[in-house]
Amino acid sequence: MEELQIGLVAYSPLGRGFLTGKLTREAISSDNDNRADLPRFTAEAFQANQVILDLLQKIATEKNATIAQISLAWVLAQKDWIVPIPGTTKSQRVNENIGSTAISFSQNELSEINQAVEQLEIVGERYNQEQSKRIGK
Repeated sequence: MEELQIGLVAYSPLGRGFLTGKLTREAISSDNDNRADLPRFTAEAFQANQVILDLLQKIATEKNATIAQISLAWVLAQKDWIVPIPGTTKSQRVNENIGSTAISFSQNELSEINQAVEQLEIVGERYNQEQSKRIGK
């Protein structure tokens, strides 16, 4: 993409709310929330992926930021042609998300974060079987 000078819009950079650190299994158990049908949001996957939030919380504490802000700042730090588009229904979250642009990482910090991320094992597929068929996976 870089060599073609094509930008990338990062869809759901907060992992459908998981990377905010505020989402609970109870919050997605309603009939109106399709995340309950996704493999990554099963009780087992939700619990196993808590290790990701623990890493993000450590960094957020060091940077005096929220987990969501660290998640977005990390995406922004990857390449200048990557633009995250976090969704929200609350104006306070828009302001929180904007705060991610004020966070920067040194090359050493970014390297440490990337190494830690590479060692994480994310549990649960992103889409269920029906959705995977629709996107050709």
